Amino acid sequence: MTAIDPSARYRRREQGLMLLLASPAVIVILALVVIPVGWLMTQSFYDNGFTLEHYRRIFSEAIYWRSFTLTFRIALIVTVLTLLLGYPVAYAAAHVKRPWDVLILSFVILPFWTSVLVRAYAWLVLLQRTGVTNQMLEGLGLITQPLALVHNELGTIIATVHILLPFMVLPLYSTMQKIPRELMLAGASLGGGPLHSFLRIFLPLSLPGVVAGLTLVFVLTLGFYITPELLGGGRTIMISMVVSRNVELYNEWGAASAVGVVLLVCVLAIFMAVGRIIPLDKMLGQK
Repeated sequence: MTAIDPSARYRRREQGLMLLLASPAVIVILALVVIPVGWLMTQSFYDNGFTLEHYRRIFSEAIYWRSFTLTFRIALIVTVLTLLLGYPVAYAAAHVKRPWDVLILSFVILPFWTSVLVRAYAWLVLLQRTGVTNQMLEGLGLITQPLALVHNELGTIIATVHILLPFMVLPLYSTMQKIPRELMLAGASLGGGPLHSFLRIFLPLSLPGVVAGLTLVFVLTLGFYITPELLGGGRTIMISMVVSRNVELYNEWGAASAVGVVLLVCVLAIFMAVGRIIPLDKMLGQK
């Protein structure tokens, strides 16, 4: 009779315990990710049988191309604007002393306490023709006629930048906080001015946070729905609204699923491209 190796029995018991501990996470991933995505992909190839008609329409009809082009253009503009606005805020929060850093971050996080829908309606009130913004500009004598700030692409961009700005500031702050301040002092001691030291030392070291913020904001903007629906006024048709209209107006679940699959592939391609530049664990601040 062959004797059982105690170390092998211990390893099997340990593997069984790890599987048992991981099973809740596996069940959640299956329920919330694998099954919905699998159903989505199945619907995109189904219309009383297997078909590629939904994908043919996406790549041949102009309305889909216009929505994809508009969505990516808005996402790019919003991403650049949030970076330009968020970098100084994160820099200030990472360099001022307490309690000022807590105060700055509190103002950044505070909008999370209000829903996206309420913030979108607030921007609708502020930017409408009789809103506070136009009244203030007219009162200052800067304009004679109210500006068209809502129900167009401009209003969508303004509100989206405000809503997604925290998603740019927080990764930047997390990365900047880990950069040793002694490096800037060392640069100054070697004769480098503040701007030169910033460009040659601080900015390169903050790039992982920049890439993480850019990726996060860009991907989130691609799937934005409520803000363009309200601020766009039906004239700024982003790709999420195309999905919604296919389901709500035309009951075309297959077409909506195909659009969702194409958008999902675009997002995964973005993550893979970014991952080749900076590894995901480094972007998340684990290294």
